[in-house]
Amino acid sequence: MDLIPRALQLLLDKDMIGFAGLWAEDGVMEFPFAPPGWPAGVEGRAAIEDYLRDYPKMLDIQGFPKQVVHQSADPDVLIAEFDAEGVVVATGKPYRASYIAVITTRDGEIAHYRDYWNPLLAQELPA
Repeated sequence: MDLIPRALQLLLDKDMIGFAGLWAEDGVMEFPFAPPGWPAGVEGRAAIEDYLRDYPKMLDIQGFPKQVVHQSADPDVLIAEFDAEGVVVATGKPYRASYIAVITTRDGEIAHYRDYWNPLLAQELPA
């Protein structure tokens, strides 16, 4: 399945509408480690698009040097491990983060995306 490479390329292209378009209309984006002041989840493609709209103004992602996709026993569930590199736009500081995402698909779209990221990195970003 080429969902993960396609999603990461959309992020590199800063095409947040295209990235949000990978979700089902009723898709969910969940952040189990969200720090205070950050949403624990976003429901629905339109809300996800709105949530992601300004992402390129916060982070200038320039590469994904590590990309590993694991197929689970359930053919609709993928586990993606990836590192993102770029720049924090507000400060110009380098950004590097490792992510693990558990992604459930339905009819070729993302139904549920559980994003395990380091909440300490939020300190580098404008709220």
